[in-house]
Amino acid sequence: MASSTSSGSSSQLQNSGSEEDLQALMDQRKRKRMISNRESARRSRMRKQKHLDDLTAQVAQLRKENHQIITRVSITTQHYMSIEAENSVLRAQVGELSHRLQSLDEIITFLNANNSGVFGSAVAEPIESFLNPLNLSYLNQPIMASADVFQY
Repeated sequence: MASSTSSGSSSQLQNSGSEEDLQALMDQRKRKRMISNRESARRSRMRKQKHLDDLTAQVAQLRKENHQIITRVSITTQHYMSIEAENSVLRAQVGELSHRLQSLDEIITFLNANNSGVFGSAVAEPIESFLNPLNLSYLNQPIMASADVFQY
């Protein structure tokens, strides 16, 4: 019986050694898995942080570009308003000059109709001096118009 007891006890020791080895192996695998999971989580956090940093930089760049575009639009709008005001002044001057030209054409038509013999030669000399461009000093007055006169 002693030999059977010793062989039973030896097999129990081996079982207990195998169970301890198995438990140690499982603990070691568990620790490796835990370390691997921690490393994976750390890499994931680093990727998320890099992505967040990239997005933050992109937001800053887009805000800068937006500000530049707004500035350019503002400058272009100011130029447009300035040119529009100048065009209004020029349109007013064209209208005034067209009116003056029409009046002068009417005067010339009237004078030509009356100069054809109605007044005779006594009136021809004053009419010629009237039509002389050097004597038309009253027509050499500047046309003044400003942008604030015209409102849209």
